[in-house]
Amino acid sequence: MDAGIIGAGITGLTVAYELTKHGHRATVYEARPYAGGLAAGFRDERWEWALDRFYHHWFASDHHVLALIDELGAREKVFFPRPTTSLYHRGKLYPLDSPLPALSFIPFAPVHRALRVLSFTPLPFLDRLRAGLVGFYLTLVRRWKPLERVTADEWMRRWVGPRAYEILWKPLLISKFGEEHYREVNMAWMWARLYKRTAALGYFVGGFQAFADLLVERIRAQGGEVVLETPVRRLRRLADGRLELETGAGTKVHEHVVATCSPQALCELAPELPADYVARLRGLRSMGALSLILALRQPLTDGHYWVNLPRGEGFPFIALVEHTNYISPEHYGGDYLVYCGDYLPPTHPHFSLDKEKLFEIYLPGLRKINPSFSPDWVRATWLVTEEYAQPVPGVHHSRHIPPLETPIPGLWMANMSQVYPWDRGTNYAVELGKQLVQRMAPSEMSLRSGRG
Repeated sequence: MDAGIIGAGITGLTVAYELTKHGHRATVYEARPYAGGLAAGFRDERWEWALDRFYHHWFASDHHVLALIDELGAREKVFFPRPTTSLYHRGKLYPLDSPLPALSFIPFAPVHRALRVLSFTPLPFLDRLRAGLVGFYLTLVRRWKPLERVTADEWMRRWVGPRAYEILWKPLLISKFGEEHYREVNMAWMWARLYKRTAALGYFVGGFQAFADLLVERIRAQGGEVVLETPVRRLRRLADGRLELETGAGTKVHEHVVATCSPQALCELAPELPADYVARLRGLRSMGALSLILALRQPLTDGHYWVNLPRGEGFPFIALVEHTNYISPEHYGGDYLVYCGDYLPPTHPHFSLDKEKLFEIYLPGLRKINPSFSPDWVRATWLVTEEYAQPVPGVHHSRHIPPLETPIPGLWMANMSQVYPWDRGTNYAVELGKQLVQRMAPSEMSLRSGRG
C-alpha cells in the first residue's frame, strides 16, 4: 500500500507510523515547518525544553498514547506530577482537583474530587454534597449513549442543582463553547471529561514536541517520509483510481490519501466530493483557540497550575495555566511561563489582533489574579492561534459523525471531530490513527501481527 497523509499532527503521524511499521509506504505532507499539529511546541534560546504552543498534559487513563510511547521505547520519558487545578470565584482561588494531603493514601481520584467539592465553601453544604455525589456517580457510569440525548446544561442544572451548576459547571461549558453554543453541548461530552480525568497529569521529557519528533524519527527509520513546509492545495481522483495531490513541492500520486485536516478544509481540498457529503461536513461546528504565552521573571500565582476563570466575573480570557507550577522552571532558563487561553468562534475579532494589543486587553485579568502583577514582570510574549480546535457536540451528535471512509474511493478522513464522545487530545489522536489503519488494511494488519 502507498499512502499520502495530509497533516503531521499526532493522528497523521500515528497513521504513518502504523503503516510503515507493517511494511507499507507512507508520505506525510505538512504545511508548517514543524510536526505535531496542535501538540507542537517552540523553543526560546534560553530554554532546555520546548514549550507547547497550547497547554497539554496526559491523564493516567490515556492508555492509547502511553502504549504507543511504550512501543517506541520511551516510557522512561513520561512522568506524572500532581499539580493543583483550581476555580476562581469572587476574588479567590479554590483547588478542586488536587488530592487532600490528609487523604493522599486513597488512590481513587474520584473520591478526592468529591471531597474537594465538599470543601468548596461558597456553596451551602447540601449543594456541595449533592454536587460531589453526582460527580462521583458520573465517574462510575459506563454507558454514555443515553447521555447524548440531553444537553449538559439541562442535565447538570437538574441533578447538581441550580446553585452548584451556575458556579461549578456552567463556567466550564461557557469557557469551552462560548455563550453561543454552551446550551447545545450534550451531556455525553461532560461525562467523558469527568470519566477520564485523573489528578496525576503526565508530561514528556522535552515537551510534547519531543514526543512528536520521536514519532517522526521512527517513521523515517521505517522507510516513511515526513515532508515539512509542503502544503497540499488540491486533491483529485485519476482515471486509474489513484489520487493526485497538488502540493507545494509539485504533484504527487498515491493509492490512498488520509486527510487529517479540518472537515471544512477537506471540502476545499477535494471539490469532487458530493454536495450532500460536503453539507454534512460543513455542518460540523467547532471553536477556535487562542493563547497568549508570557515568560515572566517571577511566579504569577501561589502554586496553581490550571485556573478556570468564569467569564461572568469580567475575565477577558477563560483559562490561566501557569505551566511552571507543573513543570519546573529550571527547564526554561528560570522563566515562569503562563498561558492566557481562550476558545472563540473562528471569526472573533481577537484572532486579528497582534500580541501587544491582546496583552493590553488581558492585563486587567492578570491583575485580578494577582493585584501586584506589572508589565515589567514580562520578559517575552508569544501569541498562537488555531481556527479548528474544539468541536461542538450537540444532542445526538453520534448520528452526525462522518465515517473514516469518504465517498471518494481511497480518500480517508481522520480528525478531532471523530473522536467523540471523548474530547480532542493526543491520546484519542493515537487511537483514531490506529483505527484508521485497521480499516485501510485489515487483512495485512491481522496477518503481520500474527492474528491471520
